[in-house]
Amino acid sequence: MSSDPSTPDPGAPGTLHSTKTVPAHRRRAYWREALSQTFGAVDPGVPDDVACGTIRTSPLGPMQTVAVEGDPQRAPRTRRVIAQGGNDDYVVVMLLCQGAAHVEQDGREARVRPGQLFVYDMARPVQLTFPEPFLTKSLVLPREVLGLSESELRRITAAPLGSESAVGGLLTPLLSRLVDSAATYPQRTGELIARNVVDLVQTLAEERLGGGTEDPASGARMSLVRIRAYIDRHLAHPDLSPDSIARAHHISVRYLHKLFELEDITVSRWIQQRRLEHCRRDLARRESADLTVAAVAHRWGFTSASHFSRVFRAAYGVSPAAWRASALREWSAPFRGGTAAIPASLSLGRAASA
Repeated sequence: MSSDPSTPDPGAPGTLHSTKTVPAHRRRAYWREALSQTFGAVDPGVPDDVACGTIRTSPLGPMQTVAVEGDPQRAPRTRRVIAQGGNDDYVVVMLLCQGAAHVEQDGREARVRPGQLFVYDMARPVQLTFPEPFLTKSLVLPREVLGLSESELRRITAAPLGSESAVGGLLTPLLSRLVDSAATYPQRTGELIARNVVDLVQTLAEERLGGGTEDPASGARMSLVRIRAYIDRHLAHPDLSPDSIARAHHISVRYLHKLFELEDITVSRWIQQRRLEHCRRDLARRESADLTVAAVAHRWGFTSASHFSRVFRAAYGVSPAAWRASALREWSAPFRGGTAAIPASLSLGRAASA
């Protein structure tokens, strides 16, 4: 049997991992590899005779949807396994549907009950414990998509989010249904839905970060989170500008610029950076290989192909065509890494988000 535990999910673009057809003596190793491919390297504590479960994944825009059903287990992600590399640029938004869970990260511990959401960051040690058979549904998304700073992210990890709030009441059933149906959406529809889901996650995070405070600096930071989410939803519109953003949020352009001073970047530069990040990701996707470079640029709001090529080269040090060729070569190489992984050459783009 192949050492790669992934198998195609018939009729869907995602992946299915299942221990059902794996010999009992190999199930623990198989399950460890399946979890590591999906959520990053872990060292699960699973009794040899209880290592049973399924993992189903599907791509949705920049993220992965994941449903996991399994037996009691621990899944620690330690500093040692993080140092092995892979998937540390991702955040997991997890919904516990059945069973019980205990999560530890960033000095916090929380017991999670069915119907509750929580977040954890793959870049830092985390331990998940499921003391009984369980079912979870999750979004695995690039940390940059949430638009939260490092300190903000640390404040919302390992804590149940908004199960009583109106936003939490909207997000919980939506996330559950989305994970179940993600494989049925056309690519573009999936990307649009993903943006709206991320917006709700950001709003829920904002509720947690706000904490009812009246501090003006905190209010400005929350306004900035909302505006960044708005920008991400409208990147494809060529007329997206400081003027249109300010009008949509009923603030002055001057105040908008002051908000972005918190990020030490201009509004226009932020828009361009986000467009470039999406173009870079699309150019690296096999699903977009039939699109021209100009078509990908147009999809994300660039009206001039020559201008796009200039700013892309300035940001990443290579032309869009060279970047695509390099990324596609890596995709065609033997599989390594997880379902949420991206080509190693994406590290060329670090400068754009620095």
